[in-house]
Amino acid sequence: MKVLMLAPGTRGDVAPVAGLARSFIADGHEVTVVAGTEYAPLVREAGCAHVGFDAPMSPPVAPSADGAESRRGSGVTAYLTVLRAYMDAAATAALAASPGSDVVLTNAISPYGHDIAEHLGVPSAAALLQPAEPSAAYPPMIASWRDLGPANRWAGRVAERVRTPYDPACARVRSELGMPPESRAHAQRRRRTAGLPVHHGISRVVLPRPSDWPDRLSLDGFWWPPATTADWAPDQALDGALASGPPPVVVTLGSLPPGGAVAEAVAGAVRLTGLRVLLQGDALEPVAMRLADEVGADHVLHTGDVPHAWLFPRAAAVVHQGGAGVTAAALRAGVPSVTLPMHTDQPFWARRLVALSAGTEPVPMKRVTADALASRMTEAATSASLRGGASRVSNALTHEDGPAPLRDWLRRMGS
Repeated sequence: MKVLMLAPGTRGDVAPVAGLARSFIADGHEVTVVAGTEYAPLVREAGCAHVGFDAPMSPPVAPSADGAESRRGSGVTAYLTVLRAYMDAAATAALAASPGSDVVLTNAISPYGHDIAEHLGVPSAAALLQPAEPSAAYPPMIASWRDLGPANRWAGRVAERVRTPYDPACARVRSELGMPPESRAHAQRRRRTAGLPVHHGISRVVLPRPSDWPDRLSLDGFWWPPATTADWAPDQALDGALASGPPPVVVTLGSLPPGGAVAEAVAGAVRLTGLRVLLQGDALEPVAMRLADEVGADHVLHTGDVPHAWLFPRAAAVVHQGGAGVTAAALRAGVPSVTLPMHTDQPFWARRLVALSAGTEPVPMKRVTADALASRMTEAATSASLRGGASRVSNALTHEDGPAPLRDWLRRMGS
């Protein structure tokens, strides 16, 4: 079968899709992945065709008068304008990739894939990295800062009516395909009634199956990024630096760079703790260079794009934003987490880490200080309880086969 997988989003959205796609290819399917142009190597290395689009997910960063970085047009309106343009570009790429597809898999921000499948007369399913169905077990992911208990389900229903940046893209796709207009709420009701399957790349160890979920929703287990290729190896400098001292605390803050205040909090925390650290990502390279001069290059390391599956098992703890992908990677490695959540599902995963005794109490990124981060980093790097909690989850995950349910579904669709 020719499988079309829609994966707009950050690297954390694309990497699990690439790993899932590789399992489909092993079954003899042809897979095309729609994702940002910057992820073409990741998609192609998994054996998939890549259809890309080039659009930013946030307003551009420009230097301010004092040399710090600031976002041009950083207000909510400007940010939503950029996101709508991003979603529109992703939808255009999906339409271009769709002819000849036998099945379509969508993610949380590409529900127009179901319209494309309907137009083609082929089946579709949702393949999600976050829970989306309204449930008493969790708040809506669009605003997951507070767990509302029994009111979570009501809040989830309300959230479904809130306009999203991908609504205009959905409307345009239906229009271009000659389909009648349809509100998102109506589309969701119709697909629920039809029994549209929704698969989640989430382990039941990390999120127990909610008791109010219908049968069409499944928790499959994590979809891991493609395994590190046989010919991949870290450069000798990084490998040697890691081997020359105790495991470092890894600080990795995703593909969306933090602001200057966050970088300063990281720098201050490193000074306060005296812990060995490895800062990952271009945004933290200036901090690493400055700290290396202050406390020694053997004490503060820096790296760029290194697979988390290789890096995290070599860490004492990991500081991250709490996204679905990096949370799963830290659990898989069996290392404690310090989370600095920013938005959407990140606070939810941060709470799950605490519940699993695998992470410290989170610090919202907007309120992070050097003192707060230093305290959490020290706790994560030294706590036997947190190390034990993370290790227990890691051991349980080794028995799961996340791609299996969707592989079975594809076999049934092709029979």
